Order: sequence, then structure tokens, then C-alpha cells
Amino acid sequence: MPSTITTAPLLLAAALLSHAALAQEQPVRIGLSGPLTGANAFAGKDNENGVRLAVEDLNAQKIKAGGKVLRFELQSEDDQGDPKAGVNVAQKFADAGVKFVLGPYNSGVAIPASRVYDSAGILMSTVGTNPKITQSRYPNVFRIVASDTQVGASMASYAARELKIKTVAVIDDRSAFGQGIADEFARQARASGLSVAGREFTSDKSSDFATILTTLRAKKVDAIFFGGYAPQGAPMARQMIQLGMSGVRLLGGDTLCSPEMANLGGDAVGANVLCAQAGAMLDKQAGGAAFKAKYKARFKRDPDVYAPAFYDQTMFIGQAIKNAGAVDAAAVGRALHGTSYQGVAGTYGYDPSGNLKKTAVTVYTFKGGQLAPLASY
Repeated sequence: MPSTITTAPLLLAAALLSHAALAQEQPVRIGLSGPLTGANAFAGKDNENGVRLAVEDLNAQKIKAGGKVLRFELQSEDDQGDPKAGVNVAQKFADAGVKFVLGPYNSGVAIPASRVYDSAGILMSTVGTNPKITQSRYPNVFRIVASDTQVGASMASYAARELKIKTVAVIDDRSAFGQGIADEFARQARASGLSVAGREFTSDKSSDFATILTTLRAKKVDAIFFGGYAPQGAPMARQMIQLGMSGVRLLGGDTLCSPEMANLGGDAVGANVLCAQAGAMLDKQAGGAAFKAKYKARFKRDPDVYAPAFYDQTMFIGQAIKNAGAVDAAAVGRALHGTSYQGVAGTYGYDPSGNLKKTAVTVYTFKGGQLAPLASY
């Protein structure tokens, strides 16, 4: 009985101390906008995991601003990869007073959402690759990977120089991302001396490409570039083999550089599939292996395409807050523009439009269901 009497005041004192400590912390909400449901949910969850890991690491640093220790909190919202839903998410973040948003994942969502974020004074960091995203030169919109111009051009150059491809066809899914990267690939392909034998269109909901592929088979193309996402790219690879096009390579951008391609495509996804992804080879970066190990220990799976970039940009925002001594988005944006950050996937530094000043692009294929790097540009 005496121990109960003694313990109760101690528990009360501990609770009061904990409450006082929390009262002296300033919450900083980091918003995540991405496709958390639907065909691209695997990518949305991967992006979310990258931000979550960074939020945990930032909280361990006990960063201060305005004399208070900051407590970073993640608020995730499902934009469904849909422009209208993405704008609604942006407005929800604005109404909630969120000042920093990671995402959207899809270019078609990022373009209209960026206008809302700019009007609300919110700092947006996206992996949307369509060049239009940064052409408005909003001061607090950042593209944290290479653009379609860089990725599409690198894939075209590799196809011409290394694969010795002569004739190529182009398919896109009519999304802002798919059309953008397909246009850039086609432009650079022609500049590299390739013949573009056909341009076909599908949708980001399709799963049957037999008619399109039969048309392109008749044109005797050496390769097909697909501007679209893995949930369509994988069945396309399968159907190419079923139609006797096993010798025709399937090329794509960063969205095909995903384990989901192998998961969905199985044996049909191998050396016949090549893709170009923004960033240098993660395994060859100083912090790459450690990040992959940390990610797998925390989430029981390997990181997908963009988890490293989402992690790095969240950490960069934390550094910028520390440098600015404030959590004001405009001040943090100026700090991001005025400095650089060495992340696990490379060095981040932005030009006045919000594009990376310098970024590598790596071309990959698949071996045994895993991405295998071929070259970096």
C-alpha cells in the first residue's frame, strides 16, 4: 500500500513533465499527396514510406526554430492519381494550414494542384516529370527528380548508341506524364537518327493492347517506347511476347523502373524491357546501401522508385527550416533555392524555376525480377 501512495505522485509528475515538454514543441505537419489506392497505390505507399522515414529521422534531430523544438508530423491524403481529387487534397491541406507538401506523384495531378499550392503559400515538392509543372516558375514548387526532357532524351540516346535500334514506335497513355515523356523521347529519337514508325495511344486504365501491338508488328519496329505506368507496361510486355514480338524491346521512363513491372509481368519482363530513371545508381551512392537497409528494416520491403527522393527532399526541407530559423514556407523556399543538400540518392540544388541544377539519369533493365543498372548519363 505505501508503494501505491508513493508511485501515484511520481506518475503524475512524469505526466506533467511530459505535457510541459510537448507544450514547448511546435508541430510541423508534412503533407503527402499521392495515389494511396488504385493501380498505382504501390508507388503512393512507397513515396509515403520515404517521407515517414525522414519525419522519424528529423524528429530524432530535435531541430529548433523560434526557440522551440519542432515535432514533425506526417499527414497523408489519397489523391487517387486524379487531377480533380488532387486539387481537392491541395485545398484540404491549405484549409488545415499545412505548409509543406510532398507530391503529387502524377504530373497530371501536379499541374493543376501547383496553382492551389502557390496561391495558398504552400511549398510543393513533386516527382511529376512533365516540364509544364515548373514552367510557371512558382517560387515554392520544386521538382525533385529529372524532367521528361532529360529522362526521355537519355532513353532515346541509349537506344540509338548502345542498342543500335533503327526503327521505333511510340505509345502513350494520354496522361500528362505519358504524353510528355513520349513527346520528349520521340523528339530525341529523331535527333539521334532513329525512324519513328508510328505513334499510338491508349489509356492509363487499359489492359488489352493487342490491336495496337498488331499494328506495330506489321511495321517491323525494333523497339516500342511506352509513355505510361507499370500497371499497363507489364501486360504490354506479356502481350508483345504472346504476339511473337519477343525480339522487340519495350522501352520506358522512370515509371517502368519499378519492381511492380516484374511483379505483374513475371517472366515476360527481363532483358527485353529497358527504362530510364532520374538519379544515379542508388547502390553506388555513399548513403545508398544504408538507406536501403534502413528502409527494409522499417517497412519489411525494398524501396521502389521514388522513396529515396521523397526521403531526401523531406530531409532537405528540415535542413532548410534549420537554416532559415523558421517554419514559414516562403523562408524555407528561399533557403532551398540558396543552398544544396547531399542526400542518399544524390545532390539536391534548385534553379530559379524549381528544377534540379544537376541530375543524373540511369538506364536499367531487369534480371531475375530485379532492376539491373546498365549506364548512367
